[in-house]
Amino acid sequence: MNLIQRFKKDKVTKAIFPVAGFGTRFLPATKAQPKEMLAVVDKPAIQYLAEDAAAAGIKDIVFITGRGKRAIEDHFDYSFELDKTLVEKNKLDLVKTVRQVSELARFSYVRQPMPLGDGHAINCAAHLVGDEPVLVMFGDTLYDAEISPAKQVIEAYQKYRAPIIGLAEVAPSEVSKFGVIDGETVSDDIYKIKKFVEKPAVGEAPSNLVAVGVYIITSAVFDMLSQMKIGKSGEIRLADAFALLLEQGENIYGLKLAGEWLDTGSKFGLLKANIKIGLKNEEVKDDLRDFLSNLQL
Repeated sequence: MNLIQRFKKDKVTKAIFPVAGFGTRFLPATKAQPKEMLAVVDKPAIQYLAEDAAAAGIKDIVFITGRGKRAIEDHFDYSFELDKTLVEKNKLDLVKTVRQVSELARFSYVRQPMPLGDGHAINCAAHLVGDEPVLVMFGDTLYDAEISPAKQVIEAYQKYRAPIIGLAEVAPSEVSKFGVIDGETVSDDIYKIKKFVEKPAVGEAPSNLVAVGVYIITSAVFDMLSQMKIGKSGEIRLADAFALLLEQGENIYGLKLAGEWLDTGSKFGLLKANIKIGLKNEEVKDDLRDFLSNLQL
């Protein structure tokens, strides 16, 4: 393989967004719409991720969907009727805004036939990825950061040429909600991972550094996922694939992401994201700031 071929193979231009979950934490709001389409100010949460991925150089985004996720496809598709109506009403700024959504990347959709875990969902897109490294972003991971999480993990991959797990520090009492790493410090924000533990009991976690749902995965991860059988949880989990690869001596690195993690997968996280992003939105920031400063509790 020559240098040009190797560069193309190692360049991260594809992303997988697993969005097949039911969103039960937000019922009844998610009874008829995907949780990823819940609004953060004036955009659905999933659009922020697509914008971040596109700005980081991603050209192809594959959504892993399930039943009830058609709204995501419609949102990222070109809408002739809406476009025509806006043009006729001379709302040209809105025409540009709406068109930009469908032009962010080339979008593909793969249906996960059964809810068999996040690892199974990701592996449903293996045939569209080949042996290239791929960005994985879960739909409820939004960041308030100067450099997007997508760009941060891609840059880390380009340096270490191994799977990268995006990390954040949480309170020790929160570790049981997440996958937790035990790692050796390589630099201020990079860890060579020794162990990956999914949802450990409080007091048994090896650290308070948790996976936030942003990854670069390689063909080795896909190979492991394709070999895995359904475990005790009844699912094929990405965390289990990482654990097995580590047992085999494979290198996996963790990157503590710069910025503030806004977990839109919880009610409070979604409210917090609306406030944080709203305070940066030119249209509403002044009114929102006045409202918050005068709020009587």
